[in-house]
Amino acid sequence: MAVIHATTIKPTKLELLTAWLPSRPWYGGGTGGPELAKAGGFRLDDPRGEVGIEFMVVTDTSGTDPVTYLLPLTYRGAPLDGAEHALVGTMEHGVLGRRWAYDGCHDPVLVAQLLALVEGRAQAQAQSTSDTPDHEVTRSHTGEGPLLTDRAVTATDDAEGTALDVARGTTLRLHRVLRPAPEEASALPRTATGHVAGPWHLPDGTRVRGLFAVLHADPRNQPSAVRGEA
Repeated sequence: MAVIHATTIKPTKLELLTAWLPSRPWYGGGTGGPELAKAGGFRLDDPRGEVGIEFMVVTDTSGTDPVTYLLPLTYRGAPLDGAEHALVGTMEHGVLGRRWAYDGCHDPVLVAQLLALVEGRAQAQAQSTSDTPDHEVTRSHTGEGPLLTDRAVTATDDAEGTALDVARGTTLRLHRVLRPAPEEASALPRTATGHVAGPWHLPDGTRVRGLFAVLHADPRNQPSAVRGEA
């Protein structure tokens, strides 16, 4: 179980993200740099209790229209070997000391727990409260057997988001730019065999929900339907 500490963090997460976001191919904010505000999110537990896992939703109001991003992050007490390219930055935590923040799509601990969430083997947790399930985060999966194999999962960024090349010719695509889709099942593409969806707040306070991630199967192995679960 992850413990949420009420303490100071310097620089703040939003300050780290403000410097990092413009380097992403899916970033579409204004020329003057991001103007970020938290809009939602959730956490997952690391079974070993070593890595903090957070899916942060932020809204950038620097452009003509607000843009909302999904930012999977991991927080570690030491650098992750071979992940220098995925480092968002370091910060000083008032309780835990120095923490290394990573783009979690390149962290095997986050990837494993995200796949466990899709399959129903992990429970989404509240973003800011310890030991509190977040039942507003929903998921589905129609496949059989575990998604994650012993091989490393490759994460590839493009203008639309991040694709995780998982087992058996299956790709988990994270929607980095979020768009409201109240009926997430009807918004799933034909090749979908699973998904994760959840809520966030618009700048005017309106609460919406949409797809966070979609599991795509090789069309040659495509099932006839996708079954949704809470």
